[in-house]
Amino acid sequence: MGKKKVIRQTKEELLKESEGGASGASTRKGGGASRGRIERGRVYIQASLNNTIVTITDDKGNTIAWLSAGSVGFSGPKKATPFAAAKVVEAIAEKVQRSGPVHVDVFVRGIGKGRDSAVRTLVAKGFDLMSIKDVTPIPHNGPRPKKVRRV
Repeated sequence: MGKKKVIRQTKEELLKESEGGASGASTRKGGGASRGRIERGRVYIQASLNNTIVTITDDKGNTIAWLSAGSVGFSGPKKATPFAAAKVVEAIAEKVQRSGPVHVDVFVRGIGKGRDSAVRTLVAKGFDLMSIKDVTPIPHNGPRPKKVRRV
């Protein structure tokens, strides 16, 4: 492997770094949400027949937190119940209690049983719902029809 070289900085270089003199740019790369308090955000609730997934993002779409019924501890057919959806929203509300958004737009997708209870629990946990929108995908054409029966 070899020896590692330790570079020591002088006091002047340390002062320049703390003032932001030489580089001026932050060391953090883009992609994540900022660490400050977020006032507005979005909540995406995906309620399928097998699971319920809740994602909280900021206005730009950067994910702050997400949880599913499986990650909370439910397994098998219990993941798709309204009780599991309520528990997921309670857990994610605790997760984003400090930094998370207060005013949220809710986007609900899917036909699962946990749709309504997830939205009701959001209101009970103190979120201010600005809008609720159903974004379940609907086919405009449908599947291909059967062949004509020949007798």
